[in-house]
Amino acid sequence: MPKTLYTRTLLASACALAFALPAHAQEAAEEADPNVIIVTAQNRAQNVNDVPIAINVVNAEQLQQAGFSNMNDIGKIAPAVQLNQDQGTIKVTVRGVGTNSNDESQDTSVVVNIDGEYMNRPQALSIALFDLDRVEVLRGPQGTLYGRNSTGGAINFITRKPGKEFAANASASYGNYNAVRLDGGVTVPLGDIGGVRVAGFYDEHDGYIKHPARAAYNGGGYNYPAFAGGRSDDNKSYGVRGSVQLEPTEALTVYLAGEYAKREFTPQAFASADLNAAGVRPTNASCSTASGFTAVAPLYATALNQVLCIPNETNLLAGVNRGEYAAPAFGLGKLSQDTYAIRGRVAYEVSDALTISYIGGYRKFEGTPGQFLTLPVTYRSFGWDQRTSTQSHELRFNGEVNGITYQVGGFYFKETVNAESSFVTTFGPNVVTLSYFDRDITSESKSAFGQVEVPLGETLTAVGGLRYTENSRDALYRNASPFGATGPDPLLFNGAISSKNFADLKYKTIFPLSSKEDKITWLAGLNYKPNSDTLVFAKVSTGFKGGGFDSVGDYKPETNTAYELGWKQTFGDKGQHQFNLGGFYYDYKDLQVSVLLDTTVGGQTFNAGKAKIWGIEASADFALSDNDRFHASVNYLNAEYKELFAQFNVYCLPTAGNPQSVCNSRNGIGDLDPTTVAAEQPNFAGNRPAFSPEWVITAGYDHTFDFGDAGTLRASANTTFKSKYFTDFYNYRDGTQTAFTQTDVSLEYKPENERFSITAFAKNLENERPLTYGGFTSAGPNDDVFNWQFGTPRTYGVRLAVDF
Repeated sequence: MPKTLYTRTLLASACALAFALPAHAQEAAEEADPNVIIVTAQNRAQNVNDVPIAINVVNAEQLQQAGFSNMNDIGKIAPAVQLNQDQGTIKVTVRGVGTNSNDESQDTSVVVNIDGEYMNRPQALSIALFDLDRVEVLRGPQGTLYGRNSTGGAINFITRKPGKEFAANASASYGNYNAVRLDGGVTVPLGDIGGVRVAGFYDEHDGYIKHPARAAYNGGGYNYPAFAGGRSDDNKSYGVRGSVQLEPTEALTVYLAGEYAKREFTPQAFASADLNAAGVRPTNASCSTASGFTAVAPLYATALNQVLCIPNETNLLAGVNRGEYAAPAFGLGKLSQDTYAIRGRVAYEVSDALTISYIGGYRKFEGTPGQFLTLPVTYRSFGWDQRTSTQSHELRFNGEVNGITYQVGGFYFKETVNAESSFVTTFGPNVVTLSYFDRDITSESKSAFGQVEVPLGETLTAVGGLRYTENSRDALYRNASPFGATGPDPLLFNGAISSKNFADLKYKTIFPLSSKEDKITWLAGLNYKPNSDTLVFAKVSTGFKGGGFDSVGDYKPETNTAYELGWKQTFGDKGQHQFNLGGFYYDYKDLQVSVLLDTTVGGQTFNAGKAKIWGIEASADFALSDNDRFHASVNYLNAEYKELFAQFNVYCLPTAGNPQSVCNSRNGIGDLDPTTVAAEQPNFAGNRPAFSPEWVITAGYDHTFDFGDAGTLRASANTTFKSKYFTDFYNYRDGTQTAFTQTDVSLEYKPENERFSITAFAKNLENERPLTYGGFTSAGPNDDVFNWQFGTPRTYGVRLAVDF
């Protein structure tokens, strides 16, 4: 995203940071050059070109121009960031490092903070973000200042803060898919000591996917209901935030905010291909009669009469209409989610050498009980208890002594997760709760950190940082199945679909689980700054994602050691041009890989291997004239698993002369040789990590037509090219997104006083709908499907905004 319109946003950014800065620093920021962007990526206000981190910074006006409304839109402002979406759960990948699971006990690989409040659950990230001052996207591990779960990077959302003068802003937009977006905020001053701000939003659009009507039908002995037709991937969300910022003395600043947001939506239904369909399924021992299947683990045929096939070269995605396809047998599900949050910050400047800051936040996330997702072809996933509570606290001491900039502090995080769900399908005429899960998890993380910047002369600075983290996690996992030694459990086999008392279920297992770990992460680097316009830096940094457990066992943290070189150059007589160049190399170990091998157990996570990742990133932003601006970026990523021991999901056939029943319990394998005691796991070394395109290239141009007293008209065009990528580590053909380009254009009018604007916009002119999910699932006899989900289609509309 280009660096534009700094003059109007700089003062707002500086005011928003006032609570974390000494008074003299705030005054300096307000008087800074209009081409300077102020960020707090290192927990203090700095010119972005003085920060030795690869970073995207997008201000409030640019966010509005990009149509940013929630975490799904992060790719609009940081194209190198990839999103993996699984029916409302968002997972982020940066430079090939990401998370492929939404398991209750697994953490993210990219830290997300809102005003310093640490966000851990991917479900909470889908709630809309609003009234933002700017977004900072940090690439590369941030283990020293941000701690655990920052192996890939960090994303900071900074909200608008109340000032000491009256201010009001509002915007309204309408577009195709009946899209309505309303935003507004008012700041009321409280004399000379601060102000109060109230802001809110409303966002609604029809579903992006159309599902045609279908008559009732009998499938396998069960009468499935008629489906009247409908749309999925819709949204209705709204929220409000109240905040107060006070400066009762020159040394003390207090900020407090409370917010509530709600989202109601129909998750995007999976498009699917039935691998059991005639003409698709394999039919002989070589798996070759169906184009695209390959036989694996041949020893299973001789030892267990099982021929195992994988759909690594099928081409079923080519026949899918990404905007319209059949809904699952039970139609469409509906979800609603609520989030409540309180967060605050207190900063006291003891002296020029010391400022003490406390940052804390509490958040509660709830899903409405009894709602469900529909899954191909006959499955439903019901949520009976979906609650997450988090709290985070950080105490920090920072300042400058004899030219040495320092910060030290401590961090505490606690999370409780309550997740009760059931997985329901049909067997012949029967409705069966195939599995019933109940998870109660408590996680805690404590850490102490410090970082110093020591000048080694007028132009060279050494940077060093260290963080010690101690994590603990305890849980009670309860699993129940309908089948056992004395016949089906009537509560789960043809019983009512409802919340259950675990004590009443016949076939249950209870696992008390726990894990503990401690880790030291560190940073060492050199910054060379021969003049105010140039920064050259070199550093080595580490990050880690916490370990955890599943119903089978525990897994270790994954770690990343990154080596990075960077160059940031400002030039031009007014500092109006910018060029950035960087390169990095990752040594990525103990990767956590999640797979579904047994629906009665749930997802399993393994420390499966290591990867080598390196890349080169370049970006440029040129003010060609007072009215013309051009920007471009090129990101190259080379990513490969050097070792990846995982599992195959398989399509199972009986050998000649044997009944299909020999395959009834075979959905996946983690051992290629069933005849020996020692496991021989499949190794996917040489494959590419998911959502890691080799090339991401962007370009954009802005031209402003100046009509004098009549105002201005700005025309903007931005385009992004992404080369092909895979949706999981298997790298199957049907899990491959081919290269594509997406282009956005807009035309914005402002009067001379800039009090309002009218914008016409169009996003994704090419109407490309790239894969956001893709994977092969083998869930039971005759339940072998390839599933997909897709990105947002072409959207367009008009927007009116006012700012006082």
